[in-house]
Amino acid sequence: MAGAAGTTSVRAMQLQLPGAGLIRVETAPADLGPHQVRIAVSACGVCRTDLHVVDGELPNPKLPLVPGHEIVGRVVAAAADAKDVRIGDRVGVPWLGWTCGHCDYCLHGRENLCPNARFTGYTLDGGFAQEAIAYADYVVPLPHSYSDEAVAPLLCAGLIGWRALKAAGPARRLGIYGFGAAAHIVAQVAQHRSQNIYAFVRPGDQTAESFAYAMGARWAGPSNGSAPVELDAAIIFAPVGNLIPQALRAIRPGGVVVCGGIHMSDVPEYPYALLWGERTLRSVANLTRADATEFFAFAAQHLIHTTTKPYPLEDANLALADLRDGRLTGAAVLIP
Repeated sequence: MAGAAGTTSVRAMQLQLPGAGLIRVETAPADLGPHQVRIAVSACGVCRTDLHVVDGELPNPKLPLVPGHEIVGRVVAAAADAKDVRIGDRVGVPWLGWTCGHCDYCLHGRENLCPNARFTGYTLDGGFAQEAIAYADYVVPLPHSYSDEAVAPLLCAGLIGWRALKAAGPARRLGIYGFGAAAHIVAQVAQHRSQNIYAFVRPGDQTAESFAYAMGARWAGPSNGSAPVELDAAIIFAPVGNLIPQALRAIRPGGVVVCGGIHMSDVPEYPYALLWGERTLRSVANLTRADATEFFAFAAQHLIHTTTKPYPLEDANLALADLRDGRLTGAAVLIP
């Protein structure tokens, strides 16, 4: 089956060996399976999870693999049984790519924990390519008020940030550890909810501090320092286990620390006194389609500004390197 506009090959950036970077390939367009749609990719965000996959920090990826799970594009073909999606629709493809629908988690509104789930850009090919294949029931309609480049980071940084923010509860004083793509979206959403943001960044990173202030933070400072006020909750986006004791020290009794990443370095031992006082430490795992429905309804009503840096598809390794080395302000987005 030919791809968009009858193309006979698809250009993609492919992972063949974790830790070895991506390779530019030309592949034949994949055939559509049941319930699937073909999407001409117009933008694909570069997420820290992509970096964890490429660097070999997440186990057992599909290989060879096309990474990328913040996909924006238009439907150019659909299987006969693909529901509620039409040719020409602009859609997004997030991290959650498929679930079984019949396990206990799926049946009780927790499909993000489905043990059989498949994930875009990890166990399913993703969007670092001219085309992507996705299951129709898992694509997301996108608000018309955002450009393709601007909306791409909302598909993971935004969705995981939304889930993490819900997990943190109605915190008036919210700490954010690691101020990158997810944090700069969460900060804006939190302010719409009348929450005050306290940003913790890499020690000495004045650019990140300035960025946090530009996004409305009440305070920004080094992550190895003390909070200026007692926090009600904290979200950790940086994949640094040492930040968990730091965040527990910063929150009040009864407060919550949420780990928002899929991967984190080992957590050091810490005294029970940091957790005592009915403090809660929890993680956020993946996302649900209900999260997407809620978040994009919110995003349609409250314009969220995403700071992005576009890269050509062939510069995917450069985008990943810039993310790895902390050179990005906001989010990288590949433009095929």
